[in-house]
Amino acid sequence: MMQHGMRRWRPEKLGLKPLHLLLSLLITATAFWVTAWILPGVEISSLTGALLVALFVGVVNAIVPPFFAALRLPVTLVLSFPLTIVLNASVLRTADRVLDSFTIDSFGWALLAAIMVAGVSVVLEVILSVNDDVTYTLRVVQSVARRQGGAHYTDEPGILFLEIDGLALPVLRRAMRDGNAPNMARWMLEKTHRLIEWEPDLSSQTGASQAGILHGCNDNIPAFRWVEKGTGRLISFSTPADCARIERERANGNGLLVDGGASRGNLLSGEAEEVILTVSRLDAETRPNPGYRAFFANGFNVSRAIVLYIWELILEWTAAIRAERRDIRPRGPRGGLYPFIRAAMCVIVRDLIVYGVLTDMMRGRPAVYATFSSYDEVAHHSGLERADTLEALRKLDQQFGRIERARRYAPRPYEIVVLSDHGQTQGATFRQRNGYGLDELVERSVEAVGVETYAGGDEQERMVGLAIDEATGRTSKRAEHRKEDVPDRQVIVLGSGNLGLIYLMEEPRRLTLEEIEARHPRLIPALRSHPHIGWILVRSAERGAVVLGPRGAHYLNEGRVEGEDPLAPFSPNAPRHLLRTDSFPDVADIVVGSFYNPEMDEGCAFEELISFHGGIGGPQTQPFILAPVTLPVPDEPLVGAEAVHGLLKHWRRLLHGDLRPRSDVAEPAVAAIPATGAFD
Repeated sequence: MMQHGMRRWRPEKLGLKPLHLLLSLLITATAFWVTAWILPGVEISSLTGALLVALFVGVVNAIVPPFFAALRLPVTLVLSFPLTIVLNASVLRTADRVLDSFTIDSFGWALLAAIMVAGVSVVLEVILSVNDDVTYTLRVVQSVARRQGGAHYTDEPGILFLEIDGLALPVLRRAMRDGNAPNMARWMLEKTHRLIEWEPDLSSQTGASQAGILHGCNDNIPAFRWVEKGTGRLISFSTPADCARIERERANGNGLLVDGGASRGNLLSGEAEEVILTVSRLDAETRPNPGYRAFFANGFNVSRAIVLYIWELILEWTAAIRAERRDIRPRGPRGGLYPFIRAAMCVIVRDLIVYGVLTDMMRGRPAVYATFSSYDEVAHHSGLERADTLEALRKLDQQFGRIERARRYAPRPYEIVVLSDHGQTQGATFRQRNGYGLDELVERSVEAVGVETYAGGDEQERMVGLAIDEATGRTSKRAEHRKEDVPDRQVIVLGSGNLGLIYLMEEPRRLTLEEIEARHPRLIPALRSHPHIGWILVRSAERGAVVLGPRGAHYLNEGRVEGEDPLAPFSPNAPRHLLRTDSFPDVADIVVGSFYNPEMDEGCAFEELISFHGGIGGPQTQPFILAPVTLPVPDEPLVGAEAVHGLLKHWRRLLHGDLRPRSDVAEPAVAAIPATGAFD
């Protein structure tokens, strides 16, 4: 890391590489030649004609798309995709009129040809190992950055937080060893980075973790979705209006991204100045957003994204067929909309976020936090370390290498921190093991009728939902439908990975253990004795918070165990996490955790996800931080997302030369970390 005062940061200039430009021209010409050979509506008279078409299209695409991307047009994210495709086809139709050697019969053939050329080019680039990171792509990004207010040149290092949603530390270590994360492995081998393990809160899911990491507060977030019994409202992180409210309640000027930061692909914004694909700031998706301009300024990107999207669909369908044919277990449902959501997360959303980060770097933003959810999405349905899951991780690692290479052209030095918000644990689902769900078990065990369940639904649906809602030109139903009251049911059962929440709606407050036993005498015994339930958390009027297991009880307030400790298979911090959750105003009447088998390293989700998170047990509670070795770390273990916020906030302050405590907000939890060595 550069020491302040030693030398001024001098970004490298993007020089022309004639051989690289010639190779790119030949690849494009070959792609046109192959396209003309395949499509009957496209003709090219000769190889020389193919070179002329490639040169013409290259020159036009270097001028027209960046020009339109720079305009303040009333075009939103999803509308930009069809408009860019139409623009690409229009360029080919223009080439048809200008060049005698090129003929295209209709606009429809031009649309198909634009996609076909992109597909052939992608294949050739993979075969020849060609990338344009240091040439055309970054030139376009720098041009867009200048039009968005110019670059901020400074010696002061910026910091990039790149989150891999759902990746556990043990999985990352094996991926590094086996060649599935070569760039991150290289950082470790070159000793520029080190791995730090941290432990998330009981609600080990993105909502709680990002509230803690980005805002420094995740109190009263018992799961991904929960019920406010006092108001009868269902709160969910998949609802933009709820995310906005959660953020408002926690925004106090101490967000991780205050003072010029950018949020890319997150649930919450961290009080960032600029956002894209950030659920709590849905309004940014319903109007023109400059964060997308760099992506659409390259006319090739949309065609390429469509090709890779189709390829990802093929990979998913092939992997699903192979898993069924080989009878791989556990095996989750992979039909319906899932393949299309997976393809969107693994290609389109990923690339939009990468281009957003590159633009932030070329503008010199001081801090960026970007979440990449493709690994998490694939792991939920394929498994922790299946071939297609690790392929999703490898492609993310490839993008991190791309971001790393771009640093030397940025107007300020950048440090890269890669982290995860939680891990995942694997196992057949509760329903697969039993033939019924947690909601059905509860329904036949309560002295009531009408059980409503909200178990199911990936976190990643938020991104695709944003795009679909925005494309229709209307406010999201998820934003408008505030769920002011839950259905008229006496019992609500929610699933959040292997964490279950049971709300008994007969009272607008939490019922005590004694009240539950008196009103529903079969419920607690049915839950405690079930072989796939490891523990339940309830509150006793006499003894306080108590965790009940099949053969024992753990009284959290007293720190005393009777019989076999139901929390023995879990982290030593499990009692601390459950006691904290018990204090939340919106905690469920009964919180349920699945079993965990340390020998098989498996549990079971109350949702239909074979790799899951949300509770405790296994690698879901082993996220990581891959940080530069020059940044100090605390001596004590990092427990809880709020502690991670304190550490990351401290790093920002060290890099930006601001070591003075803030008087208007609480000092971060790790503010006492010595600054010595931070710039060694």
